Amino acid sequence: MIVFDSSTLILTAKIEVLGSFLESVDFQASVPTEVARESCAVKKSLDALSIQKAIDESKISVRAVKDRKFVMKLRRDFGLGVGEAEAIVLAQSERAILVGIDDKNGINACKLLGLPFTTAIGILIRMHEKQLLALEEALTKLRILAKHGRYKQWILDDAKRKLEFRT
Repeated sequence: MIVFDSSTLILTAKIEVLGSFLESVDFQASVPTEVARESCAVKKSLDALSIQKAIDESKISVRAVKDRKFVMKLRRDFGLGVGEAEAIVLAQSERAILVGIDDKNGINACKLLGLPFTTAIGILIRMHEKQLLALEEALTKLRILAKHGRYKQWILDDAKRKLEFRT
């Protein structure tokens, strides 16, 4: 199972790779209730509608997080929002093989807890490696991530090098 945080889910939908990514993996994608709310209920943008469609088609399951104390502890210890904390708690309780998270504090929490993680950029690079995206298309999507994500320039430069190296 891969558990998504709102930021990674929204960014992959925004660059229009969410559907093809979900089809290319052999495991279930899940989100906690708060991530579903943050991603779909707040506004009705194209990315929100594509996420809602994936949920409606059972490509992404929505799961309730039971350990509220752990959610609060992560929020307090790492300064996380509810969605990030719920995603990490769900991933740990369900023994997810991957957490999709772009939040720096959330990534730090994953590292401390020993949870494997990826980012929207990581997903983009992996899709190019698997030849699901041509180089020009991947570079275009990277430019969209640069516009909408909160990435430092060195992260974007590194991603571009990785994409170009794979050709």
